[in-house]
Amino acid sequence: MPLSDRLSPVELTAILAVVVIWGVNNAAAAVATDHIPPMAVVALRFVMAALCLAPFIRPPFPNWKSLLLIVSLGGPIHYGLIHLAFWLARDVSPVSVAAQLWIPFTSLFAFLLLGERLSKAALIGMTLAFLGVVWMGADPAVLSEWDAIAVTVVACAAWAITTVIARRTTSIPPLKMQGLLALTTFPLAALASFAFEPGQVEAVMSAPPIAWAAVAWGGLASSLVATSLLFWLVQRREAGRVTPYLLATPVVSIVIGAGLLGDVLTAQILLGSALTIGGVAVVALAERGLRAGASRG
Repeated sequence: MPLSDRLSPVELTAILAVVVIWGVNNAAAAVATDHIPPMAVVALRFVMAALCLAPFIRPPFPNWKSLLLIVSLGGPIHYGLIHLAFWLARDVSPVSVAAQLWIPFTSLFAFLLLGERLSKAALIGMTLAFLGVVWMGADPAVLSEWDAIAVTVVACAAWAITTVIARRTTSIPPLKMQGLLALTTFPLAALASFAFEPGQVEAVMSAPPIAWAAVAWGGLASSLVATSLLFWLVQRREAGRVTPYLLATPVVSIVIGAGLLGDVLTAQILLGSALTIGGVAVVALAERGLRAGASRG
């Protein structure tokens, strides 16, 4: 039976859960990397996720080429880079906003890799989104952290490719896919930590409870619940049908960053953030409109 164009209450609940969990997780990643090196955080986060998801990791493994791309790009590369970005940044908000660029990247890669149409509105939205990041980054409070923003952009590209491939890999259940991602990520992140992060064992042993709580939130709430829900959603719906709602994620992070973590929020940062989120919204809504038109045709 074909799905209704209207999102079901279960789908809306799943989207709300993803928004809140990811919004809190951005702040959690910043807190964790304040005390533990970023690759060590990734390793700890995904060993927790892998232990919980182990029962779902069993044969068969169809579409193994797509699966290999998903677990490599979406695991150690994306998560390693995004935690590195939060470790490099002083404030949560700019990185959280820049991280939304995965949405226009998803439309771009769907065009490049899958031959999907890319409307003029989507191109305009992409331009606005990237201009917003540039404008936000030109603020003196953010300018010194351009390395964090640049790393975030690369992480977004990796996650966008992962999302596009996941959309075409519906034969693999979301929990199984996420379990394989976790199983791949934690040993590679651990190796990277031991290779490039001296003193990580001492940092882990001396980390305060708040850091462990942040790691657990990433490993259980974000990796186990939110990402599996996202895979489930994009396997049921086109990305443009789901992603507009995810734009609330950085708002949650900004509120936490400014209210609890002491983020600096200037008028330029807020304007750049609004421009980025607005541009991303244009991309997401343009793709949604394109899908609706295609279904009617």
